[in-house]
Amino acid sequence: MRQIGLLSDTHGFIHPKIYEFFKPCNEIWHAGDAGNLELLDQLKAFRPLRAVYGNIDGQDIRITYPEKQIFFCEDVKVFMVHIGGYPGRYNPLIRKIIERERPKLFISGHSHILKVIPDKKYNLLHINPGAAGKFGLHNKITFVRFVIDKDNIQDLEVMEIKRSQG
Repeated sequence: MRQIGLLSDTHGFIHPKIYEFFKPCNEIWHAGDAGNLELLDQLKAFRPLRAVYGNIDGQDIRITYPEKQIFFCEDVKVFMVHIGGYPGRYNPLIRKIIERERPKLFISGHSHILKVIPDKKYNLLHINPGAAGKFGLHNKITFVRFVIDKDNIQDLEVMEIKRSQG
């Protein structure tokens, strides 16, 4: 059993509540647009980190982290990318990867909109953790944690903070 902390679109800002909320987590996953390498290094010093780069990330992050990650956590195949869309509206290249790889969990960021959507067509769960940073059109800072136990994704919790408190 693994508890995962998931965030995206930090744009160079780590809200202090991230550390409290992610304290029980075994690892942190960042779905792109970190903003700077120092932020990812801070998260990595706190918990083991998996990350992908996003469209605003510079060369230093792109050299260190991949654009896409496909991996197993417990018995769940995970596909994580920054820009990917969501069920019914996947980026065409991402849809081809989903069709080929058949992940059980698809994670993307970019939209700054928190979404948790089951995709019956591809038999997967899509999670976009929203935006954990202060920059963008979103009104609320969001990040999530959940448990993967064997092949089950469960106990998803959301932290939501008004941006004015950020």
